[in-house]
Amino acid sequence: MRHAVPADLVSRAQVLGAPDVRAFSDQPSDIFINDFIKLLEQEESGGFSFLDFKTEKNYSALAISGGAAKGAYGAGLLCGWSKAGTRPEFQIVTGISTGAVIGTYAFLGSKYDDELKEFYTKYSTKDVWKNKGLLSVLLGDSFTNNSPLRRLLARYFDKELLKEVAAEYRKGRRFYVGTTDLDAQRLVIWDMGKIANMADDNALELFRKIILASATIPAAFAPVYFDVKVDDKIYDEMHVDGGTVKQVFFLYDVLQGIDKAVTQKGMDTSRIKYSIFVIRNGFTHPVWKETPDTLFSIAERAIDTMTNAQSIGDLYQLYTFTRLGKGDFNLAYIPATFKSKSKEFFDPVEMRELFALGFQEASQGYQWKKSPPGLEIDERN
Repeated sequence: MRHAVPADLVSRAQVLGAPDVRAFSDQPSDIFINDFIKLLEQEESGGFSFLDFKTEKNYSALAISGGAAKGAYGAGLLCGWSKAGTRPEFQIVTGISTGAVIGTYAFLGSKYDDELKEFYTKYSTKDVWKNKGLLSVLLGDSFTNNSPLRRLLARYFDKELLKEVAAEYRKGRRFYVGTTDLDAQRLVIWDMGKIANMADDNALELFRKIILASATIPAAFAPVYFDVKVDDKIYDEMHVDGGTVKQVFFLYDVLQGIDKAVTQKGMDTSRIKYSIFVIRNGFTHPVWKETPDTLFSIAERAIDTMTNAQSIGDLYQLYTFTRLGKGDFNLAYIPATFKSKSKEFFDPVEMRELFALGFQEASQGYQWKKSPPGLEIDERN
């Protein structure tokens, strides 16, 4: 039976054994602002001074969208970017859904490219979920059983990986993942580096659980539950794919948090700039495809249509942020010339083709789009 957090207590709920590791994306978070202040102080002690009016600080930030199997494109693009020798070390990385998996490897750098490639080119649908019987579907909470995906995450996301995420966190870099609190209908931002830095078995379990929740397509997969505490009472939260709320998520919210921290320190926010790179694991234009007349196919196509349309608004939000003098906008997405011929949800043949496409484009020097779709004229100005 559910024991959901009451509406008036939602903002105060803390994950058992891991306090102060998350925040809602739609409201200022003292936890994150204080964390950013510590980062600024760390940089000042290392020689960077905001009191020097000639000094300008530029943060490289990477946002990776959802897209399920289409994440193979983003994985290929990152590996090709490494091959080109121009891939930055990002100060901030965010990921949602399949982007949460890719984001972990992107945060750790090109030495993990082989594992990233394997994750997105070696497996098929049976390695992600098992179909349920009709009675289990009718009486249960999902179409499928995601135990295969749990096993994959346990295989790739081990203690050694967690140690490396923690080490990068201590250097002052940040990695965030988004999930959707379905009861509250709000996006939750998780500080994955801070969780990794807890350095215990609970941290590893929580890290994997958040990645799983972020990739949990509603109805297709069973929701992921988190035990939380408010005033010594235990409740449970139901979490699903962060893409339910946003596709290219909360990077805007995180960067606003940095600005609040800078203002609170009495510093000049105009000297903080961002080179923002967005990898959209999907299309930005409608793509025709005959939809089979089955319940699962219709649901899959409807979700794909919804997320494609939703992602456009998220891109415009980020683009507007940079146009307000905050820095540089760079966008990559699957070209409309790619024609999907997938025979299953996670089709290994198509995933390898998408990986190869992303790798080829990036290794030859990717031509980043400087504006969202519909504003291409700006690229000529």
